[in-house]
Amino acid sequence: MALTKRIFSDTVRAETARRGETLLQRFGSQFALDAVAWLVAVFAAALLAYDFQVQRMPLLALLFVSAIAMLAQLIIGGAFSLYRGQFTYGSFDEVRALLLAVCAVAVVVGVPVIVWGNNVHLARSTMFLALPFAFVLMGSARYIKRLYVEAKSRPGDGAAPTLIFGAGYLGRSLVQRMLTDRYSPYLPVGMIDDDPRASHRQVRGVRVLGRLRDLPAVADTTGARVIVVAIARVDAALLRQVQDIAEESGLQVKVLPTLEEVLMGHAGLSDVRDISIEDLIGRQPVDTDVAAIASYLTGKRVLVTGAGGSIGSELCRQIVRFGPSELIMLDRDETNLQSVQLAVDGHGLLDTKDVVLADIRDREALVDIFRRRRPEVVFHAAALKHLPMLEQYPEEAWKTNVLGTRNVLHAAGEVGVSTFVNISTDKAANPTSVLGHSKRVAEKLTAGAADASSARYLSVRFGNVIGSRGSMLPTFAALIEAGGPVTVTHPEVTRYFMTIPEACQLVVQAGGIGEPGEVLILDMGEPVAILDIARRMIAHSGKDIEIRFTGLRPGEKLHEDLVGLGETDQRPRHPKISHTRIVPLAPEHLDHEDWLQRLRTNGAHTAVIGVVPERRSSR
Repeated sequence: MALTKRIFSDTVRAETARRGETLLQRFGSQFALDAVAWLVAVFAAALLAYDFQVQRMPLLALLFVSAIAMLAQLIIGGAFSLYRGQFTYGSFDEVRALLLAVCAVAVVVGVPVIVWGNNVHLARSTMFLALPFAFVLMGSARYIKRLYVEAKSRPGDGAAPTLIFGAGYLGRSLVQRMLTDRYSPYLPVGMIDDDPRASHRQVRGVRVLGRLRDLPAVADTTGARVIVVAIARVDAALLRQVQDIAEESGLQVKVLPTLEEVLMGHAGLSDVRDISIEDLIGRQPVDTDVAAIASYLTGKRVLVTGAGGSIGSELCRQIVRFGPSELIMLDRDETNLQSVQLAVDGHGLLDTKDVVLADIRDREALVDIFRRRRPEVVFHAAALKHLPMLEQYPEEAWKTNVLGTRNVLHAAGEVGVSTFVNISTDKAANPTSVLGHSKRVAEKLTAGAADASSARYLSVRFGNVIGSRGSMLPTFAALIEAGGPVTVTHPEVTRYFMTIPEACQLVVQAGGIGEPGEVLILDMGEPVAILDIARRMIAHSGKDIEIRFTGLRPGEKLHEDLVGLGETDQRPRHPKISHTRIVPLAPEHLDHEDWLQRLRTNGAHTAVIGVVPERRSSR
């Protein structure tokens, strides 16, 4: 509230300066109306006190008391910021301040009248009878002024007739903002809401005109050209439904920025934007108090492998907010390191100790780095992740995803790392690909390290990340830009999706709520049909582009799993985060030749884990 008042006050001062006025010039008329209100109120109170017998009223005394009340109103009203442009005209804040000011004036002037009023034949009740008159007159003047200002601020004739989907607090606030912004490109003409309790709501004459199913009829009746979804954290499935119905009605769909964007200053609540494909396939984020959970990072030395990648760089941005004593960003790509340093430190000089150029395949280099830097918390994000590429080159998956993970775990064990979070994938659940098998082994190695050290070594498993390099959305966008065709493997293929910030949020949470040897899995809602995404992206582009089906690639599933066969789905800490355990694997039990032989013999899509029979270590 204080921030809102300050912003409004600053806006008023800036507008006043733009006009070449002083605050006294601009709000002098407001005080003049308040002064007249006291004059009228005092004489109206006297009429009541003297039973409308004007000849009995002490006119000079009444004029003197009115003048004193006016002076007190100026001083006390100024103290309550009534004449400084701090309040929105006619707002509840201004009415509350006005009531306090009027009561204070009535007391300050009324007490002397009670004591000495009879000496000048003035009724002692005059000021207290005048109080409600003055308050009503001043409040009415402000309300009329507010109506006048808002009428002048109403969007012009060029504003698009707009429907608001959602008649809750957010929707009502949006209607009010649009109606009081003369430069708004949107003029609200009605609201839509599926809640029966909202059927009779209205804001400044803008009423709820029906439910979502009534949208075509409402759009036809009102002439609306745009619909704005004003529902906080709206579910992607509902957005898809709104878009489908809106397209039939010829309506453009707009959405509001997220609360995070508003708080970070990237957008305001009235800054609507076009709906994006990310909105249509995203999910409602998991509510968790990350700041409380992530206290294990504060004051600690934190190392991130693969820091220059999509996940690693966002992870670094989130970690730095929790005040680690040192953030060590490790990657084998110097260009990626420069990008993440720009994002985290605001420069890309590459001459500071926070960036480390190293390959997780180099065991000796890792041990040397860990011994010199002594990290206490490690997030292991470095990996090869492209499924079809690893199907062609399975040995590369072994070197990076398996041996690289083993090397990082070994280096962490050498220096007594207390928390180790291995970033895995949903393809490790019931794996059918080289990628899935290699990441499954990495999970098992992490659990084995937890067994050996009793430290908090765990893995985090999630699905496809929206917008990561090489992921589906940028690929589809490039194909559409090139004129197509857009290639989809199978008409029924589905995938789980989440945003990069949410994926990294889960990783940070895992270090705080996971137990040694666990795998944490985010409930990712319902899987999304890839064909539906392709069609929506093509429709959004306005181009006529062919969709071509190429068939599932070796090792690729039609539908992904999050929890593997035989794994538990316990949720002891949060209803949306599953905790499961897998069989741990000691590094000495890895067998490279056996793993490759199994892949050659059976094919990656039918191979079992390429290690010797697993042995469960004792706890």
